[in-house]
Amino acid sequence: MVTKAPPRPAAHRALRLLLACGVTAVSLVAVPGTATAEDDKSAGGTTLTVAVSQSIDSLSPFLAQKLTSTSIHRLAYEYLTNYDPKDAHTVPGLATAWTSSPDKLTWTYTIRKDSMWSDGQQATAEDAAWTFNKMMTDPNAATANGSFTANFAQVTAPDPQTLVIRLKKPQATMTALDVPIVPKHVWEKVGDFSKFNNDKQFPIVGNGPFVITDFKVDQYIKLKPNKRFWRGAPKFDELVFKYYKDGDAAVAALQKGEVSFVPNLTPAQVAALKTQQNIKVNDAPGRRFYALATNPGAKAQDGKAFGNGHKALLDPEVRKALFLAVDRATLVDKVFQGHAVEGEGYIPPRFGSYFWKPEAAQKRAYDPAAAERVLDAAGYRKNAEGKRVGKDGRPLDFRILCHATDPNDKAVGKYLQEWWGKLGIGLKVECLDSVSDPWVKGDYDLAFDGWSVNPDPDYVLSIHTCGTLPATPKDSGATDNFICDKQFDGLYAQQAVEYDAAKRADLVKRMQSRLYDTGYMNIMAYPNALEAYRTDQIKSITTMPEAAGNLWGQDGYWSWWSAVPTASASGDSGDGGSDTGVIIGIGAAVVVVVGLGVFLGLRRRSTADDRE
Repeated sequence: MVTKAPPRPAAHRALRLLLACGVTAVSLVAVPGTATAEDDKSAGGTTLTVAVSQSIDSLSPFLAQKLTSTSIHRLAYEYLTNYDPKDAHTVPGLATAWTSSPDKLTWTYTIRKDSMWSDGQQATAEDAAWTFNKMMTDPNAATANGSFTANFAQVTAPDPQTLVIRLKKPQATMTALDVPIVPKHVWEKVGDFSKFNNDKQFPIVGNGPFVITDFKVDQYIKLKPNKRFWRGAPKFDELVFKYYKDGDAAVAALQKGEVSFVPNLTPAQVAALKTQQNIKVNDAPGRRFYALATNPGAKAQDGKAFGNGHKALLDPEVRKALFLAVDRATLVDKVFQGHAVEGEGYIPPRFGSYFWKPEAAQKRAYDPAAAERVLDAAGYRKNAEGKRVGKDGRPLDFRILCHATDPNDKAVGKYLQEWWGKLGIGLKVECLDSVSDPWVKGDYDLAFDGWSVNPDPDYVLSIHTCGTLPATPKDSGATDNFICDKQFDGLYAQQAVEYDAAKRADLVKRMQSRLYDTGYMNIMAYPNALEAYRTDQIKSITTMPEAAGNLWGQDGYWSWWSAVPTASASGDSGDGGSDTGVIIGIGAAVVVVVGLGVFLGLRRRSTADDRE
């Protein structure tokens, strides 16, 4: 569901930031005259084209951290478990069942016999054991998902269908290990995992519903159905993620029928598309938060500071004043035009058991007069020109990193300039095509941040722990924005080993309360998932959750795997699965979990999602 540190290649230094603005459109059309023998060997076949504005940081699942990249890996590789599209409870993936020992320190997974790698070899427990052991022994292989294996003591595969994981201490995410399992016979040949992007030889061997067949940086990535996929092959003939920088162009393509599906719409685009024939708009509660992140002073685990963040932001009183001078209700009304919920805690309200909101006495509601008083009391007085000046005589002029492709960033930036300007604080909005480079170097004061959150919140909470800081200023870390707070870390450690659902939820809420009080993260809104698709091209497609859910960025592969082309749905079912899609084979799945009760059934981490 983040990385830092200078001298790594830019492709590996991408953050799991708020780049959920990554996807702009999806198409399910066969365009006459555009296919070539290389593009589509089955002339006349259907092609599902997903337009993305976010670059692929890496095709290595050990390095990829951006939303578009991790979404693609969900299509190409199986995880041990998956999440039911109805309500996100845990269902079998590569593993068909799992049990734990009474002390919760040993977990045994039964690996399915009908999972095949796309090159014809069988996927076995040895592949999973090799994947986890590589992450445990090579820091470069733990770049993307190392938090899941940090507590592993030993991983073995006593036979092809049995995987055994022994833990150092109990771990509450053992049915939510969102780690792509790779084929040992392919990956054991890789040398330096920090430099291997997995983008030179195609097709890429995987065991998910799709096989990656081609890739050109900032142009496209192509996939074909995996005919060996145990759940059944997808219904279209090719899946293409095509890079677009301009979201308006994707919407125009939707209107012309050149594109079938467009996520991440603006409210204005939604209003226009609602009146269009053959276009259906999906406006559902989102799984993301939209936040203001403060640079708390970038530093490494060796204690060395780096970056050029404004020192005044190290003062909690300054952060509190900025918090009090943000009118979140106005942002929801004016920027998101009602297609969002006012932000409060770190976990969106969609995940009810973990959702937290501050008590009245704790809440920092919009109160510019109070913000003025806080700054005055802390010694940040206005000079003759009305500018706030710090104790060192330096004016409070801040910079904020803005995503050039996200209209919300630009609109919110203007409001912040107005609100903070009245306090005597200057703000420069720096909109960049990629915010990754200055972010990982700590060269920012504030930034627009956002994450896709999954039912299990462990991952998005872990990125604010001290252990995710880079080892040195020259290394990579899994931190979001360099937060290191011992009290937060203590609560994180407690929730990670707590199997009681209610007790764990309480710890997660206490973590959000602490994050709120420190003022490093100001959750401004929970945006809705705004998407649209052409009903004359897509007959059916599965949302997650099925009732009022999203299509892009799901906790799994359900939307693209289940999509049925309108043209072929009436009679030609092709080689794919049934029209009922993801419901078949999921509802009847039986999962055995010894000694855990049922609390793990509704968990899962962010895909961040997954990530950003």
